[in-house]
Amino acid sequence: MTQVSVIIPTYNRAATLPRAIDSALEQTIDDLEVVVVDDGSTDDTESVLADYEDPRVRSITHDTNRGANVARNTGIEHANGEYVAFLDSDDEWHPEKLERQLSALEGRSSDWVGAYCDSAFDLSGTSGRLRTTAASVLASRDDEPTREGGEELMAEILADNVQPGAGSTLLVRTAVARDVGGFDEDLDRFQDPEFCLRVLEHGRLAYLDGVLVRRDETGYPPAAVIENASEQYLAEYDSEVERFENAGYEIRSSHELVIAKRYLAEGRFLQGLQHLQAAAVSPRAYPGVCWVAGVGVRRRPRPIVGTLLFALVATLVGRRALAR
Repeated sequence: MTQVSVIIPTYNRAATLPRAIDSALEQTIDDLEVVVVDDGSTDDTESVLADYEDPRVRSITHDTNRGANVARNTGIEHANGEYVAFLDSDDEWHPEKLERQLSALEGRSSDWVGAYCDSAFDLSGTSGRLRTTAASVLASRDDEPTREGGEELMAEILADNVQPGAGSTLLVRTAVARDVGGFDEDLDRFQDPEFCLRVLEHGRLAYLDGVLVRRDETGYPPAAVIENASEQYLAEYDSEVERFENAGYEIRSSHELVIAKRYLAEGRFLQGLQHLQAAAVSPRAYPGVCWVAGVGVRRRPRPIVGTLLFALVATLVGRRALAR
């Protein structure tokens, strides 16, 4: 049996796919296979794959585009490895990524079924540095969350305090990936954390404190899509949400903040403020909220914006006053 099956779903990414495949083949472990699932591409993906003569690379093609989650599940179905590791076709791994994850699981009990690591966007130039700073601000927290384990990690993921990024960072036992039913093919967003939640019902996840995945910035789906997916996602875990909120975790309100930021970034300030009213916003998050509001102003400048921004500031100031 192969040690690791690397699953790369792809759709019309002929330009970035070679970089992803090469980063998998250049791993410091040799016992792996790369399963590329072409999800109905209409560009030069077929030619790109034909150029690979490495026997470790094999491809599976969907006749039509069926979505990344379906493609990942096709990869799981055809995997020969003891573990599966997922890699998006516009991302790239550090050469020691898989070796370090496998080492992190060595010596642990069979309860530990997988490992994930950190990732970072590749943003260069002045605008890129500004976006990197913004991402750091947006991710700021008042305390350090639990990043590995079982029950507590589930709570942190539901509250969006930890983002495992299963699509490019997760290594998990193939048998577990199959037992949980793979990725949810009906979710348009939050499919990565949702998959991890079901994995955690079968065991624990280890965490590597290091950036081992370089990601491309591919943008966000519309705020309305994120809102609908959030509702669907939390509804599927309603009992867990209730239990963890009773234990002190802010889950629904944290998702309100995620949704509020996306509406603000789109320049849809009224909807953003409505969600912000129900959100969990600590003082450290204020700069991030103001940043995305500024993005929205540049995107959709309107005369009413000044009034809405005043309402935003008043909301944040009011929260600070109440917290004292």
